[in-house]
Amino acid sequence: MFSRYFLSLLGALALAFLAACGGSGPAPADRSKTVGDHFAITVGSRAVQMQVAVLPEELQHGLMFRPRLEPEEGMVFVFTRAQQMGFWMRNTEIPLDIGYFDPSGELKEIYPMYPHDERPVSSHSRSIQFCLEMNQGWFRSHGVKPGDRLDLAALAAALRARGLQPEAAGLR
Repeated sequence: MFSRYFLSLLGALALAFLAACGGSGPAPADRSKTVGDHFAITVGSRAVQMQVAVLPEELQHGLMFRPRLEPEEGMVFVFTRAQQMGFWMRNTEIPLDIGYFDPSGELKEIYPMYPHDERPVSSHSRSIQFCLEMNQGWFRSHGVKPGDRLDLAALAAALRARGLQPEAAGLR
């Protein structure tokens, strides 16, 4: 789903994130959670059942080949550092909106994306760390707008539930 410009950067970031995950501390109680699991995470005042994409293959695959999303479902993409982002819709069947969030979890920008459109939808900001894909029109119909916040504590808990270290993405 990413433009080729960002794939090389994505690989380097993912490797840094994975390296940070291999500590010698106690293993998490449940390592069975995957990108396929949903976590209740709030954005603005709305609870969303989010899948959490972190690993390289998850970030690259995103919502490709999915025939639909439930009304309150989405996928959040987590990166290890802030940067300008660009997503595209290769092999994506669902019309989506993408919300770009800064490292503090503040929603900065929202853009529509159209099925199979391979033109990158890039953020204007160079300080984006989290990206949320929802059904097209979801942000508008739920009154979620720039300035609203992503619940980073819930996102950190979701990462822990997946056996990952949220600190690698600057979360506690």
